[in-house]
Amino acid sequence: MSLTKGGFAFEAHVPVRWSDMDALGHVNHARMVTLLEEARIAWLLSAGEQYAPLIKSAFIADVAIKYKGQLRHEDSPVRVGMYIAGNRSVDFTIGYEVRGAQAAPESRPAVIATTQMAVVDIEKRTLRRLTDTEKGYLAAWSRG
Repeated sequence: MSLTKGGFAFEAHVPVRWSDMDALGHVNHARMVTLLEEARIAWLLSAGEQYAPLIKSAFIADVAIKYKGQLRHEDSPVRVGMYIAGNRSVDFTIGYEVRGAQAAPESRPAVIATTQMAVVDIEKRTLRRLTDTEKGYLAAWSRG
């Protein structure tokens, strides 16, 4: 559980489907949310059983996406590098950098995004505080 050389906790390779494209041949802006979701789920499922309480109690509170370049079908599968961009008492933020399959790892990302994840007590249906253990998990995946 540490960051890769590129500064990512996890990197997913997500295929771009023909249905993800807009009329101009770019990845549709709304479909980018789905591609980020697929990457996030792959990361969370790979994290292991010790992280299950955190993963199962988190839901999306906010999504922010900035488009810095174009992505096209031929850029598939897109590489989505993820890390923890921040955490507070009841939520954490996942940072994303999206590049095309052939883009150099140090190149400017085509998309930069964040997803704020709030954690809840599932039975009470209320926000809950992150435990010290959960904060430790998140800190290990953080860029500092």
